[in-house]
Amino acid sequence: MKNQALIAAFLLLCAPTLRAQKDTVVMTNNDLMVGEIKSLNNGVLIIKTTYSDEDFKVKWDKVKEVYSLNRFLITLDNGLRTNGNVRTLRNDTLLIGRIYEADTVYTTVESLVYLKGLEKKFWDRIDINLDLGINYTKANQLRQFSLRSKIVYLADKWDVELYYNANTSVQDSATATRRYDAGIGYNYYLQNDWFASYDLTFLANTEQAIKLRTNGKVGIGKFIVHTNHAYWGAGAGLAFNNEQFTNETQTRNSIEAFIGAELNLFDVGDLNMLTSLYAYPSLTERRRIRSDLKIDLKYDLPNDFYVKTGITLNYDNRPAISGNETDYVFYTTFGWEF
Repeated sequence: MKNQALIAAFLLLCAPTLRAQKDTVVMTNNDLMVGEIKSLNNGVLIIKTTYSDEDFKVKWDKVKEVYSLNRFLITLDNGLRTNGNVRTLRNDTLLIGRIYEADTVYTTVESLVYLKGLEKKFWDRIDINLDLGINYTKANQLRQFSLRSKIVYLADKWDVELYYNANTSVQDSATATRRYDAGIGYNYYLQNDWFASYDLTFLANTEQAIKLRTNGKVGIGKFIVHTNHAYWGAGAGLAFNNEQFTNETQTRNSIEAFIGAELNLFDVGDLNMLTSLYAYPSLTERRRIRSDLKIDLKYDLPNDFYVKTGITLNYDNRPAISGNETDYVFYTTFGWEF
């Protein structure tokens, strides 16, 4: 009760400032921050203030109370997705005032797992990641280059992701190896942590003699675990595969099922781990199965920079003639998130 009175007095004293910045966050040690809440994701709250050159990043489990009149895209650990504002009541209950629904939702601060300020400007809804890696060995003139990039646009109930990755290795007196993959993905988020997805991906890979693989996937999935410490989701559906190989004249067309899962662990200090595994049993090619495994380890640095390392592994038990069943890439890159 005393704490609520102190906050109310503070808001009255700071009324001129709060007309432009209406968000207030109270920490578990009773420190108070006033500014603009940008987002809550992966257990980290980002808040912008007028008295700092950089945005503050604080652990969400250190937040006790939050007050805002601004509009957010909100996700709870029970799978509820809605738009609204948030404020803590006297009994430490978190009240969510929904924009499009007439009712309100009562929950706890701990149950809030995602918060994104819904700005009207296009660029405020975009996240960009760019990673670069370069290696050079003088003895054998080995030159290696890695590029990983991703752009995500977030709407109220859906998002679109575009990515492009490249790995090349050139060495004197040896055949150059190249691998390029790109894609666009669309997710529509439903209630109770369900989502529908469509992905269109492209792959060129000299190790498996793939000139171009075009794969379209449509499916449905669900977050099994969705907290401020980890996400674990699974999905299944159909994939439509078109393949052109460097040493085959005919084009392969096939229909596949797919099933897979993705695990994101982010409450390990400054270290994040993202792992995904998908299997593609063919429905039109007898006894053929493919699989894709990705493991990314990311260590956060100051000023939104980071170091990332990982492995990508592709398996196909019926590759092209003279192509290998497996191809894998180890990489280490330096990146920036903005």
